[in-house]
Amino acid sequence: MNISKSGYRVFSANSTTACTELAKKITERLGVELGKSVVYQESNRETRVDVKESVRGQNIFIIQTIPRDVNTAIMELLVMAYALKTNCAENIIGVIPYFPYSKQCKMRKRGSIVCKLLASMLAKAGLTHIITMDLHQKEIQGFFSFPVDNLRASPFLLQYIQDEIPDYRNAIIVAKSPSAAKRAQSYAERLRLGLAVMHGEAQCSESDMADGRHSPPPLSSGRTTSGHPGLELPYTGRHQAAFPGIELPMMMAKEKPPITVVGDVGGRIAIIVDDIIDDVEDFVAAAEILKERGAYKIYIMATHGLLSAEAPRLIEESAIDEVVVTNTVPHEVQKLQCPKIKTVDVSMILAEAIRRIHNGESMAYLFRNITVDD
Repeated sequence: MNISKSGYRVFSANSTTACTELAKKITERLGVELGKSVVYQESNRETRVDVKESVRGQNIFIIQTIPRDVNTAIMELLVMAYALKTNCAENIIGVIPYFPYSKQCKMRKRGSIVCKLLASMLAKAGLTHIITMDLHQKEIQGFFSFPVDNLRASPFLLQYIQDEIPDYRNAIIVAKSPSAAKRAQSYAERLRLGLAVMHGEAQCSESDMADGRHSPPPLSSGRTTSGHPGLELPYTGRHQAAFPGIELPMMMAKEKPPITVVGDVGGRIAIIVDDIIDDVEDFVAAAEILKERGAYKIYIMATHGLLSAEAPRLIEESAIDEVVVTNTVPHEVQKLQCPKIKTVDVSMILAEAIRRIHNGESMAYLFRNITVDD
């Protein structure tokens, strides 16, 4: 029986070589071996997990990075967690640096809050704790029935700005939308830099007429109930909006304003900060506007570099000088396609979180000087 002297094991739940790099870095920092398991896809694309050593009574940490095939990665995590649960692991802690479906954390039209569904599935599979980083919305922690440690990548990105950007004192932090202003303000205050906010960028339009607020459709004054000609619908408070003479004030239609930049970026280094960079069209458009306003260098700092579809090519052809992301998501292929993409290693804080949880130590050290708005 190969049991770690430290009483815990660290497994990688990913079937691809590129996605095990972060797991290897974490185990090297912890001074333990990566747990022996096999994760693979059968010919019919079913996920199979074989744990090759005893885990009875131990604390198990499953490291799962999320590649482009998000749904396969989720199934790998669920199947491995359930396999460890049925093999009598004491605690099963998921280390998921980028939490998938985190953008689907609010109700949209007749959709669903998929992030809440995923949280329930992870709990059912056997997870008892999660370590993640920079959730898209901090309120997502409330979806879980077990503890969630939401670590921050900002100390590493701030350090990169100070060490790798020449003359960063001449920089200005930019929020590419008002919704990103809090994050940008935090960076600006910590670096003692100015702040600029862009307003008027393209956003997904949401029609109130299509989100169910007008269901059932309004009744005309002469309409009667189906199948009973002449029988009028009884008046109740629930149906009062459907009757003529009672009208609620209509909201004015939104009109997208022209793109404006609140703040002076002329002759400055512009640093756009965000949590996720996936489709880069908005970032490219923002970079063009900043260039027109006089910024002479443009950096993008983000925690999770998904960089889907044509993102590397668009970045390479754009006015963006550098895109800096962490290794929460594998992006080696994208780096080969675009030399402008740089990586910051966050394995140190993930390894320290694992060590502290296993030893029952306080996690406060990892959140020192972190405020509610960070």
